[in-house]
Amino acid sequence: MDTRRVLVIGCGLIGTSVGLALRRAGVHVTLADHDPRALLRALRMGAGVRFVPGGGPVDVVVIATPPSTVVPVLVEAQRRGLGAVYTDVASAKGRILDEAERAGCDLASFVPGHPMAGRELSGAGAGRADLFVGRAWVLCPHPGVDERALRGVAGLAAACGAEVTLLPAEAHDRAAAAVSHVPLVVSAALAGRFAVPDADALALAGTGLRDVTRVAGSPAGLWRDILEQNAGAVAELLDVVAGELRLVADSLRAGDGESVAGVLAAGNVGRGHIVRALGGVVSRKAS
Repeated sequence: MDTRRVLVIGCGLIGTSVGLALRRAGVHVTLADHDPRALLRALRMGAGVRFVPGGGPVDVVVIATPPSTVVPVLVEAQRRGLGAVYTDVASAKGRILDEAERAGCDLASFVPGHPMAGRELSGAGAGRADLFVGRAWVLCPHPGVDERALRGVAGLAAACGAEVTLLPAEAHDRAAAAVSHVPLVVSAALAGRFAVPDADALALAGTGLRDVTRVAGSPAGLWRDILEQNAGAVAELLDVVAGELRLVADSLRAGDGESVAGVLAAGNVGRGHIVRALGGVVSRKAS
């Protein structure tokens, strides 16, 4: 399937970045958003032109709205016949797919997707044409999906510079919990200790605290939605992390240095795997 015309619904960070990336690749992009200010900002940035009804179906409709709104938007877009193929960019997939099936959506033309890229900034103004370059873009094809639809969305992701990865929705949600959703919660919990500023502590803060709390600056409303969409996988892994933290706290009180050292050593090993997976070099320097 040759993707030449794309409609992006939702002009936040991801939607605007999709538009910018596709425009750079020579794709004709139209934009829609219920917020006129977001739409105007994306238009001024060159992410596409304003969507005007009646122009016939586009090749792919990209739904870049908050996760809890994806299915209602999909229902309406399919009812209006806005595209031949539909995809989304939400970071949790299982619940959306289940809700789309219950809502009677045409699942043959719907390919759930999630570009594994983002910033702690939000809104159209944070959009970047190179946001997806070299990053994974997960597609979660279900048994009823049309092969041409899958090829079309895969081509769209590739045109944005991303590396396409196929995963079942459940596997994607577990992985997203591990590498994105739980780290956000842990970062927010730590940063929340400074919601009432501790001047003495902050005067001593270095890059380590800044780095580990970077994603805590992400928009709280959007992340509440994301976490609720992937609640089971996130809660399960948070229990594991909380257990490790409880082990350290109990061991420190008991003077059990061996148990503390075991958690730290496992952290060293895991950090090595993370850095190598990202193509970096493991540093031994403490921050």
